[in-house]
Amino acid sequence: TRGPVYRPMKATRDGIGVAYFDREIAQVMGHFAAGWLERPEREREERTDLLVDMLGLRPGMAVADIGAGSGYFTRRMSPRVGPTGTIYATDIQPEMLQILGDGLRREGIDNVEPVLGRIDDAGLAPESVDLILLVDVYHEFDHPWEMSRSMHRALRPGGRVALVEYRAGDPVVPIKPLHTMTEDQARLEYEAAGFRLVESKVDGLPWQRLMLFEKRPDAPAEATKSPDASDTP
Repeated sequence: TRGPVYRPMKATRDGIGVAYFDREIAQVMGHFAAGWLERPEREREERTDLLVDMLGLRPGMAVADIGAGSGYFTRRMSPRVGPTGTIYATDIQPEMLQILGDGLRREGIDNVEPVLGRIDDAGLAPESVDLILLVDVYHEFDHPWEMSRSMHRALRPGGRVALVEYRAGDPVVPIKPLHTMTEDQARLEYEAAGFRLVESKVDGLPWQRLMLFEKRPDAPAEATKSPDASDTP
């Protein structure tokens, strides 16, 4: 059985010229934009405090912050899991991990393990985490199928992905369209990779939607072969 197909297309201004489930993949935010992630007004604009509350973090949990960037959410989740918990902060940009590490040292945080991932693998051990958080990053994955399968392997039984994306089609959201997603699109892509949507909510988030996907116990370890850009859609 073949997996979903990566389809070459003419690149738009903010895209990479590859479509996945008819969604053009967006360009990656580089490390030079780390300051925007740490802007002082971010909590007010996006109510990041509410988002962290919505994750249901508990002491002792193992959580992966994939696409952690500057570590904005890594640092805020750290006290929630406490000294018996671990946050795996993964990013594919060494420069971002350097910025993240500097922030951890400044705040004396010692329950975080930075992880240099790849564009097709999160770099996490099998069944090593209870929760995976992705904040405004999934739509930029060059290899969303491979990354989704990597996350599926990394989750423990009953583990969840907390997917946070800017709401597509909402006129109040001041974000470029390719950096937004609809619930239907996210559900389509994640169900294909072995997850099921268990909750979708806004709950006071001004611009984003939180979607919780659970690892399906009946999904095989390797559901299908990886897609190939040369395949016919």
